[in-house]
Amino acid sequence: MVVTVNPKVCVYCAGCVGLCPVESIELRETRLTILDSCTDCGICVKFCPVEALSGGRPLD
Repeated sequence: MVVTVNPKVCVYCAGCVGLCPVESIELRETRLTILDSCTDCGICVKFCPVEALSGGRPLD
């Protein structure tokens, strides 16, 4: 599943930006963008403290 962000929930902490192993998340002002280069690994989804990210492959 493609990783998506819910802007109504995201607090723009940017933790996912530095966590992404393929640098596919950008934060500009108050807009978080998942880039096309995202591999849907789901690491950011598991990390998000407010559950603003969804999708990705299931992590073990």
